[in-house]
Amino acid sequence: MNWTPLHLHTHYSLLDGLSKPSQVASRCEKLGFESCALTDHGTISGAVAFTQACRSKNIKPILGCEFYLSSTDCTIKSEENRRLSHLCVLAKNKSGWNKLIQATSKSNDEENFYYKPRLDLDTLGQFAGNDLIAFSGHLGSDLANCIFSDAKLAYSASTEEEAKRYIHPEWVEQTVILANHYRDIFGKENFFIEIQAIDQENSPAANLVVQGLRYVAKKYGFQSVATADSHYPEKQDAGDQLLLLCSAMKTTLRGIKKKIQENGDVAFSGFMKSNNFHIPSLEEIQAVNQPHEIATTMQIADMCEDYNILGQPMLPEFDCPSSQSEEEYLRYLCREGWKNTLVPTGKISSIESKNLYTDRVKKELDVISRANLSGYFLIVRDIVNSVKNKGYIPGPGRGSAAGCLVSYLVGITQVDPIEYGLIFERFYNAGRNTDDHVSLPDIDIDVPASKRDETIDYIRNKYGQQRVGQMVTFGRLQGRSALKEVLRMNEACGFDEMNSITKSLPHEHEISDQLAEMDDPSVIKWTLMNQPETLRDYCRLNDDGKLEGDYSKLFSQAMRIEGTFKSQGKHAAGVVISSHSLNKVCPMVRDKKGSEKIAGMEMNDLEAMGHVKFDILGISLLDKIMGVRNQLESKNEQEQ
Repeated sequence: MNWTPLHLHTHYSLLDGLSKPSQVASRCEKLGFESCALTDHGTISGAVAFTQACRSKNIKPILGCEFYLSSTDCTIKSEENRRLSHLCVLAKNKSGWNKLIQATSKSNDEENFYYKPRLDLDTLGQFAGNDLIAFSGHLGSDLANCIFSDAKLAYSASTEEEAKRYIHPEWVEQTVILANHYRDIFGKENFFIEIQAIDQENSPAANLVVQGLRYVAKKYGFQSVATADSHYPEKQDAGDQLLLLCSAMKTTLRGIKKKIQENGDVAFSGFMKSNNFHIPSLEEIQAVNQPHEIATTMQIADMCEDYNILGQPMLPEFDCPSSQSEEEYLRYLCREGWKNTLVPTGKISSIESKNLYTDRVKKELDVISRANLSGYFLIVRDIVNSVKNKGYIPGPGRGSAAGCLVSYLVGITQVDPIEYGLIFERFYNAGRNTDDHVSLPDIDIDVPASKRDETIDYIRNKYGQQRVGQMVTFGRLQGRSALKEVLRMNEACGFDEMNSITKSLPHEHEISDQLAEMDDPSVIKWTLMNQPETLRDYCRLNDDGKLEGDYSKLFSQAMRIEGTFKSQGKHAAGVVISSHSLNKVCPMVRDKKGSEKIAGMEMNDLEAMGHVKFDILGISLLDKIMGVRNQLESKNEQEQ
């Protein structure tokens, strides 16, 4: 017998999950699991990273989401409607994955979003069909709470006898009615009652819930499944998870303990009482769950197809003049650039130089054509021209894009790569492409900072409001911030001393090359290895590579949480342009300010799915150059 974890969170459940996808995959490989599900809170942003991590360990990825559900109509925004339940949903197939995208995007619509991305049960049910599998939820879910008249007081009880006082007299009827509602929405074969028995020993109320749900499932013919609400890889990681939760609640470890003593239902109180929110082994599950509950996990894993979420570039079709194809039009523009840019300079006056330029542009166009990327260059050129046509100054071309002669000929860049000995392959190497995935070029489009929003508006108007979106980025607990969080949560020292310690660490970008050479990149460890004197009073590496010193345990914890996601923001440059409505092909999330929806995956994951990212960077220096130019033009007009 084996089992499959079906209720699992990663650090994409911001500050409510510790596990990185790679850690989940390694833990599952260690335990001999053949499959594993992802169910982050209200998001599927980690789907690509999770899929890639699992496949690297020959583990079948199952994609899902633990949705936030409002108790009434999700469009009603009131304090009374802020209480949210949870419901885990898995995609059975590629169609189910597309429905997860649409449902999570819908939960981020302005009319639905209220502190959290949310839906109500009926709205979520609109996406179900026969493509989604639903679980009843964790021990604090609506179905579990049907058992009690006052769930808060029940979970505060210190004994089972005390907890029994709060059992609702009609708990069976209530539970069956709600379970039947779930079953009607998702289908009899697609709805399961979760039995989270692994943590019942730490809560008398939890034990009653497990007993009650088992009774209802058996007597009324509902399918039941063994799950564990996994938030971190192993038991010993419980303390690190608690630290993240303290950060989310903006308190210290001492502060959260006080809150729990004062208010038994404070959020995340279960994490203080238990270290059973890890990914358990089969043996641990067998000790508390019934055989048929465990077997059901494998049944569900078999119900979920092994489909591919990666894809080819979804570029919108560029509107070319005179019914030309994109490839034909790009070649035409190169010929025009040859006549208007190269010929007047005399750079191709000799046979040798002419052949050099001819061979180079033919090679580049051939690579671009075989990768079907002519449209990409036409779109970039159009954006650059829109800036020029308004009288603004775009950047001359930055980074590896300056190595592309085609970009120079069509006016994207202003640097002749042959004149300066720049290599095309550094910009784009067709060898990176596979049958399943085409790697995209990366051309930075620099515009005046004051005109960036205007430029993005131009793109939206041209390609469609629903097909264009800015892109998410995730803030991470890096060296300084990770160590500061640990020192602050443990109240290890005063503010000034804490700042002094953390400022001893370099910023990540300052040592990026050195970090890239480390098996497990860590700013803190690098500092201890290469600049030991700066931290000697607090922590040191001994000859065996172990930490010692007064703060060694705190430094060790800080290194363990390095790289963990802590926040979500809007990327400073990235813009996605698609041939489809983004709500249907890309999980859209609401930005930090709540003002707009943005593509909800990091740029590498978006590209892997086939989304095409364009970097529109606002450069303040270009504003200053424009200001000087305008002043000179004004002065000249006055003198004339």
